[in-house]
Amino acid sequence: MTRTEFERSVRQLRPEMLKVARSFFASPDDAEDAVQDALVRLWQYAERIDTRQNVAGLAVRVTKNCCVNLWRSRQKTDNQPSDGIDASPHELLEADELRNALFKAVDQLTPRERELFTLRQWEGLSNDDIAQRTGIAKNSVKVMVSGARHKLMQLLRRFLES
Repeated sequence: MTRTEFERSVRQLRPEMLKVARSFFASPDDAEDAVQDALVRLWQYAERIDTRQNVAGLAVRVTKNCCVNLWRSRQKTDNQPSDGIDASPHELLEADELRNALFKAVDQLTPRERELFTLRQWEGLSNDDIAQRTGIAKNSVKVMVSGARHKLMQLLRRFLES
């Protein structure tokens, strides 16, 4: 599949992918993140996608897998001790290492990515509020925050593997 074919397919398939993701998540941001991840994965394999096959079916299957992966990662995070009261020393050490890796990863973001990520994740602002505060279009905020999250996940994997 060429880049042009991919872009044309994405325009047609994205609404269906988003519909699938929204059926998994109550949060529109989580659904958007899952679709973004699915699109990245499809792009990585775009050259091997046969346009004569069911591309829509592949896109939906990849989206479902991304939803499940995101849900599982959220479940693991939700089940972690947050206050350290019932945590073992080993769990506290792991949490500290993860926190340090996250701060290192956030430092690797561009200043704009860091600003938007911080406003969304740490200050809890909505995409609308961020758009008003920064003067960036709401859809651009969504895309940039999602991209920053994806970049952070890749950076965290690298930091934790080393």
